[in-house]
Amino acid sequence: MSRFWTQVVRDLTPYVPGEQPKIANLIKLNTNENPFPPSPAVLAAIRAELGDDAARLRLYPDPNADLLKAAIARRHGVEPRQVFVGNGSDEVLAHAFQALLRHDAPILFPDITYSFYPVYCGLYGVDYETVPLAADFSIDPEGYCGRRCGGVIFPNPNAPTGRLLGLDAVARIAAANPDAVVVTDEAYVDFGGESAIPLVARHDNLLVVHTLSKSRSLAGLRVGFAIGHPDLIEALERVKNSFNSYPLDRLAIVGAVAAIEDEAHFIDCCRRVVATRDALTADLSALGFDVLPSAANFVFARHPQHDAGELAAALRERSIIVRHFRLPRIDQFLRITVGTDGECAALAAALRAILA
Repeated sequence: MSRFWTQVVRDLTPYVPGEQPKIANLIKLNTNENPFPPSPAVLAAIRAELGDDAARLRLYPDPNADLLKAAIARRHGVEPRQVFVGNGSDEVLAHAFQALLRHDAPILFPDITYSFYPVYCGLYGVDYETVPLAADFSIDPEGYCGRRCGGVIFPNPNAPTGRLLGLDAVARIAAANPDAVVVTDEAYVDFGGESAIPLVARHDNLLVVHTLSKSRSLAGLRVGFAIGHPDLIEALERVKNSFNSYPLDRLAIVGAVAAIEDEAHFIDCCRRVVATRDALTADLSALGFDVLPSAANFVFARHPQHDAGELAAALRERSIIVRHFRLPRIDQFLRITVGTDGECAALAAALRAILA
C-alpha cells in the first residue's frame, strides 16, 4: 500500500479473474471460454480491414461504432439508438453502475452471483444488498419486488450456478421496479435461455447486456453491448464519452459485425456446446455428482462425499483446471467449463480415477 493511493484505491477489493496458467498440455475448463473457433468470416473481415499494409491502423476508429450498432439492431429487431457497445460486457456493466444504478438507495443482486458486481459498487461508492438464492440455487424473483432500491442487476443464466430465470419472472421484476433500472446480464443466454431483449419494448427501465466472448467465441476481441430504451442508452453514451470516446478498435468493430452476421455458424456452435454440456452432465451424474440444471456453457457440480477443493487440486495435478469458489454456500461446488468432447471425456476419466 502506497502513500500515494487515494482512499478509493485503499478500500477496493479488486475482482479476481479466472486463472490463465502457463502449463503445457493444459485442459483449461475454468474461464468459460468457448471451445470452438469463431466464424471464419471474422478473420476475413479483419484481414480486409487491415488491407495490404495495415495503413488504416493509423486512423482512429468510428467513436460511435455505427456499423456494429446497425448489425446488432438488425439481429435483434431494435433501432440503432437502442444499442450501446463497449469494450467487453464488463465495461458496459461498469458504465451502467455509474450511469443508471442510482446511488441514493442500495442496489439489489443475488448473494451468489457474478463477483464483479460488489467490485463495481466499491469502485463507484454504491450501496448494495444481496438477495439470497432459493434452496435450489435459483433466483427468487419475489426478493426483488416491493423493496426500495436504486436498481436491480442479475445474470441470466446466473453465474456461477448456471440456473435460468424465465422471461415471465424477468418481466415481473421490471414491472415491480418502475422507478429503478433493472439490468439483466445475459452473457450465457445463448446456450439454453431466451433473451429478455423483446421485453425492452414494454419496460423502459430494462437494460439487457450481452457479450460476444461466449457464444460468438470472441473473448480475445473484447466486445459487449446493451439494448434498452433510448434514454438508458443515452446515459451510457454520456458516461462513455466522458471516459473513453474510442472504446472499440477498428478490428473489433468489423470482426464483431462479421460474427453477428454469420447466424449459421453461431447456431451450430451453440448446438455443439449444448450437446457436450448434456454429455458432461450425464458423466458427472454417473460419478455421483450433484449437477445443477445449467443453461450456460458450464456446469456447477458437487460430490457429496469428496471435498471440492481437494478434487480441484487433484485435477490440477493432472493438468486439468476448473474453478473452485471458496465462498459460503458454494465452497463444495466446482464450476466446470464445457470444453470439447475430448476435453470433457478426459475430465470425466480423471475424476473417475480420483474418486476410485
